[in-house]
Amino acid sequence: MSLITLTTDFGLKDHFVGAVKGAIYSELPDATIVDISHDISPFNIAETAYVLKNAYKSFPDESVHIIGVDSELNDETKHIALKLDNHYFICPDNGVISMIASEFKPEKIVEINIHDRIESSFPVLDVFVKVACHLKRGGTLEVIGKETENYKKSIDLQPIISSDGNKITGSIIYIDNYGNAITNISRKIFNHIGRGRDFELYADRYPFKKVYEKYSDIVNYKIPKEERHSDGQRMALFNSAELIEIAIYRSSLDTFGGASNLLGLKYRSQLSIAFVPDKKVTYEM
Repeated sequence: MSLITLTTDFGLKDHFVGAVKGAIYSELPDATIVDISHDISPFNIAETAYVLKNAYKSFPDESVHIIGVDSELNDETKHIALKLDNHYFICPDNGVISMIASEFKPEKIVEINIHDRIESSFPVLDVFVKVACHLKRGGTLEVIGKETENYKKSIDLQPIISSDGNKITGSIIYIDNYGNAITNISRKIFNHIGRGRDFELYADRYPFKKVYEKYSDIVNYKIPKEERHSDGQRMALFNSAELIEIAIYRSSLDTFGGASNLLGLKYRSQLSIAFVPDKKVTYEM
């Protein structure tokens, strides 16, 4: 299957996405093109990594993923193509791969060197498409670039653990379409540090004393529907990426709002989880 995905900050108002798809079909008429997202905030590498990291694993092996965010070629940003976790990625070397590849080491990376054969002011259209179609026709990475082991490292915000092991300080790393605020505190870290202790989570000035498994866990289905008042309640839960998320149940930014605007949460906002101290607990990472 000639499957190529697109993740960009182009939006859908302009011609850019249509032009890229047209170029792919011109090169590879039997291609299957999947839009992962074109609503990435402009030049937001961390947001790009979060979205793509949680999407690409659902695609079959050998899929090719074009990343068109902050993609201009310049003296500080080269273009690279690589194989990672049995998938191919074509992207600017702006740190996005280091965020996506936190769990895997790239199998092979090349610095794309076909620019001298292509006059381009729109590299996603003119260069990335050429590389993607070359790979889907069975071509190798070595043909379109020089092998390298170096790529730009960019470390996103990491949660901080207090020296006594009783507190985690995290940050909001992504706001989704519902206004839910996703944090960088994983279930693994929460369980490792918490060890089953009671806690209080504060996002801004709002407290949470429970982290749910899914959104509907906040609903008491034992009482009549007309007596429930779950809609609009704030909650914390582990999302599908196994990260703590602050949400408003059945939220909508177009109606009564989501956690981002109702609770004043935004990208890089801090939150904290304080666990009840236990002298028997020792902190080890």
